[in-house]
Amino acid sequence: MTPQHHLPADIERTSMGIITAELAARGLEIPPENAAVVKRVIHTTADFDYAENLRFTPGAVAAGLAAVRGGTIITDTNMALAGITKPGLARLGGQALCFMADPTVAAAAKADGTTRAVAAMHKAAREYPGAVLAVGNAPTALLTIAEEIEQGLRPALVIGVPVGFVNVVESKERLYATCAQYGVPAIVAMGRKGGSNVAAAICNALLYAAAEMLDPKARGWS
Repeated sequence: MTPQHHLPADIERTSMGIITAELAARGLEIPPENAAVVKRVIHTTADFDYAENLRFTPGAVAAGLAAVRGGTIITDTNMALAGITKPGLARLGGQALCFMADPTVAAAAKADGTTRAVAAMHKAAREYPGAVLAVGNAPTALLTIAEEIEQGLRPALVIGVPVGFVNVVESKERLYATCAQYGVPAIVAMGRKGGSNVAAAICNALLYAAAEMLDPKARGWS
C-alpha cells in the first residue's frame, strides 16, 4: 500500500470530502447549520449513524457558537477535556474545565453517597451557570443537569453523548425532553452510542466554526 495523502491538512480535507460524498450517496441531508457538527463527529468516529442519531434542539448550534466565544466549557471527563482544541479556545478567549479530579467534588460525592459526575455537575451549576456542559460518559451527569434545569439552571448549551448500556438511552431522552421543555439548547446523541471523543468532537466543531478554523490551514496545518 502506498499512502495517497501525507500531510495532516490534506488528510482532513480529503476525509471531509469523502464524508460529504457518502452522506449524499446515502441520501442523508444534514441541515446546513448542523453540518459542521455532524461531519466532525463522523470524522472522529467513522460512524455514519451519527448523521441520524444526533438530535438538535432549534438553534442549538447558533447558541453553541455564541457560547464558546469567550465562554466556558465543562466536561464530565478529563479525556473529553484533553480532546478539546486548545488553539481554538485561545483564539476565542474561552476555557475548558473538568471537576472530576477536584477534591471537593470527591468529598461531596462521598458525603452524599452519589457519583463524582453528579457532584461535578452540581458544582458546575453553582459556579458556571451559563457554561456549555459537555457530557460524554456519565448518564448520572445528564440526569443531574435535567434536575438542575427544572430548578432554574439555564446552561448555554448541553451536549449529551454518553456511551453505554445502563441508563444511557433513558438519560438522554430525559435530558432532551427537559431541554426542549425549558428552552435550553441541546445536542444529544440518541441511543447507546457516544463517548468522550464524541463530546470533544462536538465542542471542537463549534470552536473551529466560531474561530473560523474549520479549514485545517487556519489551524496552522500544512
